[in-house]
Amino acid sequence: MNILGENFINGERSKQGSLTLKSVDAHSGEALPWTFYQATEREADLACRAAEQAFPLFHTTSPAQRALFLEAIADELDATGDDFIQLVMRETALPEGRIRGERGRTSGQMRLFASVLRRGDFLGARIDTALPERTPLPRPDLRQMQRAVGPVAVFGASNFPLAFSTAGGDTASALAAGCPVVMKAHGGHMATADCVANVIVQAARKTGMPAGVFNMIFGNSIGQALVRHPAIQAVGFTGSLKGGRALCDIAAARPDPIPVFAEMSSINPMILLPDALAVRGEKIARELTDSVVAGCGQFCTNPGLIVGIDSPDYRTFLRQMAQNISQSPPQTMLNRGVLSSYEKGLAALREHGGIRHLAGQSQQGTQAVPQLFEAQAGLLINGDPLLQEEVFGPVTIAISVADKAELSSALSGLRGQLTATLLAEESDLPNFATLVPLLERKAGRLLLNGYPTGVEVSDAMVHGGPWPATSDARGTSVGTLAIERFLRPVCYQNYAPALLPDALKDENPLNLLRLVNGVHTRDSLAS
Repeated sequence: MNILGENFINGERSKQGSLTLKSVDAHSGEALPWTFYQATEREADLACRAAEQAFPLFHTTSPAQRALFLEAIADELDATGDDFIQLVMRETALPEGRIRGERGRTSGQMRLFASVLRRGDFLGARIDTALPERTPLPRPDLRQMQRAVGPVAVFGASNFPLAFSTAGGDTASALAAGCPVVMKAHGGHMATADCVANVIVQAARKTGMPAGVFNMIFGNSIGQALVRHPAIQAVGFTGSLKGGRALCDIAAARPDPIPVFAEMSSINPMILLPDALAVRGEKIARELTDSVVAGCGQFCTNPGLIVGIDSPDYRTFLRQMAQNISQSPPQTMLNRGVLSSYEKGLAALREHGGIRHLAGQSQQGTQAVPQLFEAQAGLLINGDPLLQEEVFGPVTIAISVADKAELSSALSGLRGQLTATLLAEESDLPNFATLVPLLERKAGRLLLNGYPTGVEVSDAMVHGGPWPATSDARGTSVGTLAIERFLRPVCYQNYAPALLPDALKDENPLNLLRLVNGVHTRDSLAS
């Protein structure tokens, strides 16, 4: 591995600044041997301008050409060796199996977007042919398709150093759309980011993409400069509510406001219905504990809230859950900063008068200890802010409600979520069917008898939801629909055939399924 620690700008490396940064071993906290150069304001400007210069060339490449580029990235990622896996493990404290699986997910989503490019439906081609004889007014020839918005700034996430970071879903979907990327490397895994950026640049060279198609800069404070830069036309972000809100405010305050697609905060409620607890309460307690502590609770879909109707079965479930949590071992978190935030979140819960600690040893040393709390239902019904805040780590809060009516009231008090889950038997469903339209308003993904810690990368997946889960509930950061965040519709009226994009030409050279005069067809319009 050739880790230089220099910024990636227009296909070259750059270290114009004097400030340097160090990545650390997540287990020991000791500095790793590489030095990283924090980007200057000028380097941030150069990176954005390189992306802007690349845009006219890149967004006019054919979908097939971009598919080859994404597949080349996937091939380069898959070719990284055991030394790369060990490096990611040192920077993140994540186990080897998790890193190998995440690498496969990262290359897999590149290939998935390549397949989206080849099938072409993302272009959304629509044609209304001219009706010159229509009265009282003729209809012009109208042709619409989706076009790339322009350069995109992407912020890497801490908890997925591969799948949500340098070559993650935001980068993959932006490149697939035809948008050059300026990446702000995450400070928690800079060596990993350096290696992956090399992979992308190498793939760009192999497939003849413009040099500025991918750029990456280091530095914890330089991200705001990207959002303010006039070349940047959209932002992809995964991180804290505070960080995402700050970027949204900056983007909205620009002379030309731009969209920020931020995935930020979710407590992912688990609703336990009575018959399910009666039939399999012990099994649910075990599986739910496993979901809470998986990956040290460092998933944005971690189940942070449990809600059930008070009953002997629910109380038995809580005792089993408490026992399981107490027996769950501590784990090393991604970095000391994440651990510090977890400890502050636990302290706030312990100090709240309406929240009671049920299980979990005291925090000691440098590892996170799983915890279980119980809160009064009225806190959720009345919108207590602490109960709405995600505590990033292996912790969950249980709430008991008196009856079905109070259950609906409690869920109505929730803010937007990435997921909401019903654990139910068939016999529960008729009695609680009214919960579904309520949960549809609250979350982007509704689960029945599953656990949210696991996000399939597919066409139908939604990883989004109302504020504060995301800044725009109309999009998703996982799945092929993610490409639509970085596209906008363009209509061509009475355009000369030679000037039309291939997707809109009469001959249909891309063999797309197009909406022509209200009918989906692949037929040519050529006479």
